[in-house]
Amino acid sequence: MSVVVANLSASDNYFHFFGLPIRFEIDLTELNQSYLAVQKEVHPDRFARASDSEQRMSMQLATFANSAFQTLKDPIQRGLYLCRLHGVDPQLETNTAMPAVFLMQQMEWRESLEEIGNDLSALEKLANEVSQSKKLTLSEVSQAIDSARDFVKAAQLLRALLFIDKFYIEIDDVMSSLA
Repeated sequence: MSVVVANLSASDNYFHFFGLPIRFEIDLTELNQSYLAVQKEVHPDRFARASDSEQRMSMQLATFANSAFQTLKDPIQRGLYLCRLHGVDPQLETNTAMPAVFLMQQMEWRESLEEIGNDLSALEKLANEVSQSKKLTLSEVSQAIDSARDFVKAAQLLRALLFIDKFYIEIDDVMSSLA
């Protein structure tokens, strides 16, 4: 029994591996279908009686497929991957500089969260505002990557998006604790 993957030679690129175009905007249904097809072919259970090298290759491909799938299905991780793929290091650990407008917005949101306390209605309103900001920023990331091919700008937007996403999770946690 041998491992058969249509794009094994492209296994250094998550998009090629799943037969997807290298874009920020991808068809998640197509990604899911490709992932399931690959997993069906390379799943280690299919190679239980194969040679050690075939079992090892199966495990490596299944692990690669899982990592690729998790990266591509998450828009933030997909964007960061695209930046790296195009030679732009997002500098997540070293570049925390953000535009003043963004920093002011973050401060306002944090102050609002502290002032709101246990007011579920106000928390929902703040969550909606942050969610809209996330959607707008994702749209800007999409435009920067797919239209402008500006991966430096995309990396900056993605760093901001990580802050927005983290804050949204904090709001969600507060709302969950009230339920």
